[in-house]
Amino acid sequence: MAKPVLDIKNLKVEVEGKEILHGINLHIEGGEIHAIMGPNGTGKSTLASALMGHPRYTITAGTVTLDGADLLSMSVDERARAGIFLGMQYPAEVPGVTNTDFLRSAVNAKRNCTVGFMDFRKELITALNELEMRKDLPDRYLNEGFSGGEKKRNEILQMKLLRPSIAILDEIDSGLDIDALRIVGQNITDMFKKRGEEMAVLMITHYQRLLDYVHPDFVHVIIDGKIVHTGDAALALRLEAEGYDWLKQELGIEINADEAQDASGAGQVATDVGGGSSASTASSASAAGVANDLDALFK
Repeated sequence: MAKPVLDIKNLKVEVEGKEILHGINLHIEGGEIHAIMGPNGTGKSTLASALMGHPRYTITAGTVTLDGADLLSMSVDERARAGIFLGMQYPAEVPGVTNTDFLRSAVNAKRNCTVGFMDFRKELITALNELEMRKDLPDRYLNEGFSGGEKKRNEILQMKLLRPSIAILDEIDSGLDIDALRIVGQNITDMFKKRGEEMAVLMITHYQRLLDYVHPDFVHVIIDGKIVHTGDAALALRLEAEGYDWLKQELGIEINADEAQDASGAGQVATDVGGGSSASTASSASAAGVANDLDALFK
């Protein structure tokens, strides 16, 4: 498999007529881990959702290509099949659809073949053990009644089975206790090492603690919808210790909170939409080629 390349140029995104991203430029290649940090409400989750194709977000300018192909012209399921994965900040509950049914349908669609049930089951159990998840998870409905930590581990379970070329993880560390954070972080790193240049990771996080397990090659800071600074892992350490004031002063910028949507708003919209999905709708969406639960929400 060739090394994937995600190229974002001058991306501008608006929500309900208000521009949130004011020209994002980012180049990501296989074998790289990128972390995006920044204050609340500055556009981090907007970027993740826009890349996956959330219908709430309108692209007003710019281009995004994956291996030279126009990502923005693709539907959500086409982006998933092409190798884009979004680990959601607020995974939705889908009553009536078991994890096994959902994951097997998604895996078959992503790999463009029918994986035998026993082969799939073996792969699933291996991943469950690596994530230290409950053994009854395959028979439970997708995220229904899951704790916050279980939902986040379930996102990583999907990532492990789907083997994306570009994994976008939106605050996957939020709500995790110390042990769950270690397990999630180690599984991300282990998968990244196994895939090598066949995979890139784009993580959105507020905290250095995740980066203790998943070591970034690049750290980007978004403020008011723009990437204002890029550095290496040392930048995250300084942000953890000193916050963002030094950077704002150094660059001569101020955060205009009124111009930025809170990232949690986008996640809550996804949760609300998902909560209203019927079992039959989610099931048919999965069978049509859902490569992660975000797609099911848009059907």
